[in-house]
Amino acid sequence: MKEYIAYQGEKFTIEWYYSQNGESQPLEFFKKLSPLEQQKFFYLVKRIGDFGFISDKTKFRNEDDGIYAFKPQPNRFLSFFFEGGKIIITNAFVKKSQKLKKQDKECAISARTDYLERIKEGTYYESD
Repeated sequence: MKEYIAYQGEKFTIEWYYSQNGESQPLEFFKKLSPLEQQKFFYLVKRIGDFGFISDKTKFRNEDDGIYAFKPQPNRFLSFFFEGGKIIITNAFVKKSQKLKKQDKECAISARTDYLERIKEGTYYESD
């Protein structure tokens, strides 16, 4: 059974994105982080999930094109908002430069497109 939900808050539910082959790159990335790095990530996810926003742009930022970045140093978790109060985490990586790499953003956009198509088809979530 896939772990879709990273955190269920009062304002938002934060979910891991899964590709068509059943893999979740951001979840696998998260699992390899140290306990302190995981704690930094969950602080941000809990904050937006429970309160609906993170006002500190050094921790959460609009990267344009409907892509947002959770920024627990030194890592990045890209995401997008979806109807019904969902935030879908598409991909994650270690930040190595000041500027977001085009390929990382394109990966997030591609994952969003795939997610939206599979939601429309009714094939994204596993049936119980």
